[in-house]
Amino acid sequence: MTYDRNAVSPAPPGLRLLPWENDTGKPCYLSTNDAEGTLAQLADEIEEDQLRDGADVLKGARAVLADHKSGEHALRHALRAATQVLGDVLRVADSRGARLPAPDDGVSDGDDGQGDAVGPQLTAEAFG
Repeated sequence: MTYDRNAVSPAPPGLRLLPWENDTGKPCYLSTNDAEGTLAQLADEIEEDQLRDGADVLKGARAVLADHKSGEHALRHALRAATQVLGDVLRVADSRGARLPAPDDGVSDGDDGQGDAVGPQLTAEAFG
């Protein structure tokens, strides 16, 4: 399964992007009216598995990169696995992001509407 977020339109209102595709590679959706149903629970479990797999692949890819003796085959395998799980994680992020409630006051992102960020500010020195 591959996920190209540029090729997939955002989920239509009232639909959830599922963590799998149909047999022709098209995205699958579920009505959010069935947010507690069996299919929604299965989708939640698969998303959790995909996120866990992503963490495992990241750990393995870091190990391959840290090993200066890793050959081309190991690097290609790590990159192939990383691109697969990155696609899965992006699908999960897009699906979950689309289901977040819209902010109700328009200022919840730390923007006061005046162009200046609200909240504590760090100097460049704080970042080393």
